[in-house]
Amino acid sequence: MATPFLDSFGRAVTYLRVSVTDRCDMRCVYCMSETMSFLPKADILTFEELDRLCAAFIRNGVTRIRITGGEPLVRRDIDLFFQALGRWLHGRDDSGHLDEMTLTTNGSLLADHADALARAGVRRVNISLDSLDPERFRRITRRGVLDQTLNGIRAARAAGLAVRINTVAMAGVNDDEFDTLLAWCGEIGADLCLIETMPMGETGEDRTDRYLPLSAVRADLARRWTLEPLPLRTGGPARYLHVRETGRKLGLITPMTHNFCESCNRVRLSCTGQLYTCLGHEGATDLRRPVRDGATDDTLLHLVRQAILRKPKGHDFVIGRQADDPATIRRHMSVTGG
Repeated sequence: MATPFLDSFGRAVTYLRVSVTDRCDMRCVYCMSETMSFLPKADILTFEELDRLCAAFIRNGVTRIRITGGEPLVRRDIDLFFQALGRWLHGRDDSGHLDEMTLTTNGSLLADHADALARAGVRRVNISLDSLDPERFRRITRRGVLDQTLNGIRAARAAGLAVRINTVAMAGVNDDEFDTLLAWCGEIGADLCLIETMPMGETGEDRTDRYLPLSAVRADLARRWTLEPLPLRTGGPARYLHVRETGRKLGLITPMTHNFCESCNRVRLSCTGQLYTCLGHEGATDLRRPVRDGATDDTLLHLVRQAILRKPKGHDFVIGRQADDPATIRRHMSVTGG
């Protein structure tokens, strides 16, 4: 059995989130600016470079990988990357293997990729959807078309993929839809996960007024739904409840009101080769330069181990922090691979 990386607090890193692009066909108000400047192609890791780095992590105890973006499905030949990465699902314990390879997507292109993802070994996907109202969906995404995402969800289910709907909870924006979303997820056989907004990058929107603590949302939903705590932990940050009326799960990701740092088992590799050991800290380790300079695997592993040893005990998110505060997280979620 491969020995996992350990941080200075004894937490084993078994989960890697990999951003394959900073580009996206939407401009969600909580994620990025409407007038984003995207990175030049030369700054983005090639699939070969990504594969090499993923392999290094898998050989050292990472058993779960989630592919993110931006929107990962906008990258050309992404299906081939999933196919290559899928070989680790059949790996031996002593040389590294994956228990799971998953994807986070906005669903707009999923109808064209769902079958290929299933063949590569993906068994479940997280799909971002913040409203079932077409006009509201367009306003939140600034350019998305609800029907395209719904077609992607249908294609995922038809391909046999389990679906979790990710919804960012925003006061005064979509807080009147949570009951509708819970019921709809029950109808289509999907789980729902509500997420507190996180203050990352300049988006052109004031997130302070939109912040909605999920403790209050849960208490409100419990007046109409039977919510039963579940011991289930998937290795991610969500805490799950069973919704008796639908038979599905409701996940809550609460980085602001109840952070999940004490059990954090993940690190993030950005599309530019920056290794972030905490979403809520700016510190990163550059792996792109050594990879392109011909570093040996031992050198890369040394850099990764040193980075993980510096993994902080907890994040530093604060809603309402001023833009000129040195602790402000200036990078966008789309570059990090949330």
